[in-house]
Amino acid sequence: MTEVLSTRRLNRALLARQALLSRTDDSPTAMVERLAGVQAQEAAPPFVGLWSRIEGFGREDLLGALRDARVIRATAMRGTIHLLSAADYARHRMTLQPVLRTALRMPDMRAVAEDADLDAVLALAHRLLTEEPRPIAALQGPLHDAFPQLDGHAAAQVARMLLPLVQVPTPGHPDGYAPSASFAPAERLLHAPLTPDGPRHELVRRYLAAFGPATAADATKWCGLTGMREVLAELDDVVRFEDEAGRTLHDLRDAPRPEEDVAAPVRFLPRFDNALLSHVHHERILDPVHRPHVFTVNGIIFGTVLVDGFAVATWSSSAGPEGATLRVVPFRRPSQRTAGSIRAEGRRLLRFLVPGRGPREVEIAPAVG
Repeated sequence: MTEVLSTRRLNRALLARQALLSRTDDSPTAMVERLAGVQAQEAAPPFVGLWSRIEGFGREDLLGALRDARVIRATAMRGTIHLLSAADYARHRMTLQPVLRTALRMPDMRAVAEDADLDAVLALAHRLLTEEPRPIAALQGPLHDAFPQLDGHAAAQVARMLLPLVQVPTPGHPDGYAPSASFAPAERLLHAPLTPDGPRHELVRRYLAAFGPATAADATKWCGLTGMREVLAELDDVVRFEDEAGRTLHDLRDAPRPEEDVAAPVRFLPRFDNALLSHVHHERILDPVHRPHVFTVNGIIFGTVLVDGFAVATWSSSAGPEGATLRVVPFRRPSQRTAGSIRAEGRRLLRFLVPGRGPREVEIAPAVG
């Protein structure tokens, strides 16, 4: 009989793998690898995500890894910008190429392949970025000039999706990258060549190590690749469970699956944290009732506060000459003890976000529910 894992058991498994049960002494590079990448379409959130997982993490720890290209920022899973270790990018980038090619299904991008020589478009974009790293938007004019029948924006976005490109850190920027950061061909920054056609099996193992136990649909949700059921069936080091809804879960045999009564401390997750984005169903970390408070209709995923392992609030911060404030909006009114724990961790987060700047206040707003 297949063992059924409760929602709380799945929660503790996720927290253990995400380094959210206790902080570790990993380097930023090692933690980014442990997490199988960090979503980073905004440059600032990964700093909070790593601070919540690494003991004594400092902003310069990640900035140094970015400058040295031990960690890079590039288009990866789901066609979204992620932080990856340079080694993982080299190993898995071409495995993800089928996902990135799905951009050509969009009407404006499909026209790039139908109305011009796609290889010639990509060759020109590659040459331009080799000559001088530049924002993707800066490709629009030259690509349109060379291929007048094409929309320059669409051609530039096709280049971003199909070429292995890595963003170049912006010197002096506190988050590592300006909003319009420049891209360069991956070979310019990486210390190792890309694996030409890496197998999906290793990528799926990395997913399970970071997010399992999980369904085949969950693996597809995370990376965008289809055919995950077949890949999982071929792995000889995978065991299977069921969740409370009867869905088949796959996991690495020796991966941690703590008991559901293991203590989970208060943790602040940043906007777009992958712990909330890497499963089809979010029950293991977010009650579906509260999903509308976290996932907005325009694609923003708010930062969340975890209490006993589950998201109970969203948060935001602001800073000015008179000090810094962290505002927590709970889904339900917290107990005094819980509110005290949230404030304590919130003050620690403020010291990280705005070191040495005046008073720091953690404000717990009225509950939205």
